[in-house]
Order: sequence, then C-alpha cells, then structure tokens
Amino acid sequence: MEISHNSDYNDRKFALPVDSEHKATEFRLFSIATPHMRAFHLSWISFFSCFVSTFAAPPLLPIIRDNLNLTATDIGNAGIAAVSGAVFARVAMGTACDLFGPRLASSSLILLTAPAVYLSAIANSPATFLMVRFFTGFSLATFVSTQFWMSSMFSPNVVGTANGLSGGWGNLGGGATQLIMPLVYSLIQTNIGSTKFTAWRIAFFIPAFFQTLGAYGIFFLGQDMPDGNYVRLEKAGEKHKDNFSQVFYHAITNYRGWILALTYGYCFGVELTIDNIIAQYFYDRFDVNLHTAGIIAASFGLANLFSRPGGGMLSDLMAKRFGMRGRLWTLWVVQMIGGLLCFLLGKIGSLNGSVVVMLVFSVFVQAACGLTFGVVPFVSRRSLGVISGMTGGGGNVGAVLTQVIFFRGSRYSTEEGISLMGVMIMCCTLVILFIYFPQWGGLFCGPRKGVTEEDYYLSEWTAAEKEQGFHKMSLKFSENSRRERGKKGASVPILSEKETPSTVVKLYFALFSSSMFGEES
Repeated sequence: MEISHNSDYNDRKFALPVDSEHKATEFRLFSIATPHMRAFHLSWISFFSCFVSTFAAPPLLPIIRDNLNLTATDIGNAGIAAVSGAVFARVAMGTACDLFGPRLASSSLILLTAPAVYLSAIANSPATFLMVRFFTGFSLATFVSTQFWMSSMFSPNVVGTANGLSGGWGNLGGGATQLIMPLVYSLIQTNIGSTKFTAWRIAFFIPAFFQTLGAYGIFFLGQDMPDGNYVRLEKAGEKHKDNFSQVFYHAITNYRGWILALTYGYCFGVELTIDNIIAQYFYDRFDVNLHTAGIIAASFGLANLFSRPGGGMLSDLMAKRFGMRGRLWTLWVVQMIGGLLCFLLGKIGSLNGSVVVMLVFSVFVQAACGLTFGVVPFVSRRSLGVISGMTGGGGNVGAVLTQVIFFRGSRYSTEEGISLMGVMIMCCTLVILFIYFPQWGGLFCGPRKGVTEEDYYLSEWTAAEKEQGFHKMSLKFSENSRRERGKKGASVPILSEKETPSTVVKLYFALFSSSMFGEES
C-alpha cells in the first residue's frame, strides 16, 4: 500500500500555525484549540490524576501503618511495588502508542488501573496493600503516552516546552496528593464522623473517581495526531500500519535511548523515590506533625508547576541558539547540580536547612526531567513511542533500584540513603558525554562531515519501504529538525566521514588540555 498525499491533506486548517507535518509551531498555554492544545490539556490532567492515585497512600502512611500493622520493610516494599509496576508497562505503552495511537493506549490503561485505586479502600493486610499499590502504579505508564502525544502534536522548536509542561504538570500530582489526601481524610473524619481507620479508606474513592473521568475525557475528546486518529488515517492511506518488529528493533539498537533511560532513572527515578519517602522522613527525623510533613513533602512535588516545564523551555531556548549540543550540555550541567544538592540534603541536620536545600534540589532534579524529554523526540522518528517508553521505564527502574538499595530495611538511615542517592545521580549523569548525533554532534564534537538529518532518520526504513512511501513522515520530520543545527557555529572539530563517535573521548581530552594550558586545538 502506498501512502497517498491528496490536496485535502495540505488544505486542512488549524487554529495554530503548523509545519509540514501539521504539528503546531507555537505553544499557546491558555488555548484549548483542537487538536493541539486540547491534546495538551487532556494529557496533563489525566496524567496528573494517575500521579495522585499512585501516591495517595504515602501522606496517610502513619495512619495506614497503624491500621494494617505495617513494618518498615512492608512500607519499603509497597513503595517499591508502586513504581516497579510501570517499568515494563512504560515500554509496552510506547509500543502501543506507535502501533495504535496515544488516545486509545492512554485511555485504556487509565481505565484498567482505576479499579486498583478503588480496591485500596478494602486492603486489610500488608500483602493486599502491596498489591493495590503495585497495580495502581501501572497507571504511571501514561507518562509515555503523554510525551508521545505532545511529540506528535508539536513541532521541534516547541516540543521541549510541550513535553516539559505536560509531564511537569502531570507530575505535580505527586505533590498535590500530599495536600489533597490529608485534607480529604480530615474532612471525612470531622464532617462524617468516621474513625481514622475508616476515613483513610473512604478517602481513596476521590482519586479513583478523578482517574476514571480522565480516561473517558481522553477517549471521547482526544485525537491521536493533528490530522485525525490512527484508524482513520490508516484507512485513508495517509499513514501505514507499522510493523512491530521493525519499530522495536530500531529502538533497542539505538544506544542513545539506553543512555537516556539510565540518566532519566536518576532524575525522574529520584523524584519518585522522594515522593515515597519525604513525608515520613520529615515526620520521623524532625518530629513534625502529619500535616506539616505533608506540606513540606507537597512543596517538593509542587515545584513541578514551573521546574520541569522550565527544563523543557530551557532546552528549546538553548537549541534555538546552540542546537542539539545546547540541549545536551544544559541537561548534563543541571542534572549534575541536582546530584550535588541531593548529597547535601542528607547531610544537613536542621529542619529549616533541609527544607531550603530540598526546594532547590527539587527545581534542578525536575528541570533535568524536562531537559531529558527535550532530547528524546529526536532520537528516533519511527520508534518514538518505544524510545519514550524505554526512557520512561528507565525512570521507574532507577526508582526501584534506589529504594531497594538505600531505603529498604535498616541497612542505611534515610539521611544516609539520600546522600548516597546524590552520588548515584552524579555518577550516572556522566554517560551523557557519550551521546552523539552524527548530523548535529555531541557535547565535545560537532557533526560528522556530510551527514544530514535525512541520512539519520531515513536509515530506519528499508529500500522497499521507501519505494512504497512509508518514509514520508520521517522525511518531513527531518526537514523540520534542521533547527537542531542551531544558529551558533560549533567551535570544535568536525568529524570526518571515516571517524566514529568514539573519537569524542579522544577529542574531550584534547579540548580539556587546550582549555587548561591555552594551546590551540
């Protein structure tokens, strides 16, 4: 089947200015224009509801702990379960987005996980509490559909902003739930007269209902791509139904996706870990009451209102001047600073000092998340969903490993675990040095001579697929991605066609020596 390109495709009108793929080239936050801005608002609100549900338990843990006789190990295991469920779910979600579209994939998962939130109300043992947290955590895979959806709706010049805002405002649910659940619990206890062990159970119906509404909103009001849903586009011949094996192959063989999965594990993974431990940490270490601990913990998550979006906007801003290399440099610097602040957080013994450092740390670690997904959309056009899923899944893997190593059992105190987590952030951030795009360059090297965006993105298609026109969308994306060259020329050597990205390491030491001793490179 050949891809058709009739005049109707080019004649379609949109409320926002668009590029050749009909992706919006402007981002208007206060607009609900169909389909671009409506998709944005549906995505972040539904993702927000999933975050509220997944982290509804931690702010009420002192009550739940007494009711279910939970030990420190039980609490640690439940926290791990909440984030481990989404590890493979995120990869699966990416694949589902590539094959079936973000609308159907996202609404289905949200609706399927909502019953687990309702069932939290009848948990009566450590085992059942762990199980409901595990299955509720699957809903966090909607992050992948959120980022995929935004990358399908917005052009490269604003995709970092769109990804940062949708992901950041969704993650905001992790902070908002620290305020929402204690408030709901208090209202139920005082107005209805429920006992504390009954009030926390009734409280779970609020996030469950919110999540259900989110699923129906996406399904009935959303649209996969600017030109329509996958099913209609495939029937009209404007999009071909891709082959799963090819989509998956081009994702897992792209090393850039694996590096971003690792680094995301120690920005978003750290954020998930903090969401799980921070309220109890302040409650136990500084002897504050439950309400105060909830407010402090909420302030960490609520920083997503501006920090993660700020990371996405900063990524777009740096790309406008310095191209892809500007995105990579900013990510590396911001995440390194976040690691240092995390290390300091565990070392400070005063309440006021800890709160201040935690707030600054939250800005940097969440901005790093936004910066990461300023890079992800450019790793692969054909396998964008799987690459997004791999990266998002890496965030959950990082959270699981961190909690297993540092916050499960009594091997380390919580403050020691936080400091060691900071060391892990800095170590894992170093691998960004090895990300290299032949058409744009990397941290220390410019682009390889003679390589274009078309060479990079069309390499994902076979000659037979190109003959049938399946590569047309990748070709348009290549044209729109030329902005990633930046306005400012690179002041580092350009690789010849015979050189490989491994030359980056050698050039790094040459450039370092040059900067230290004032020699010409």
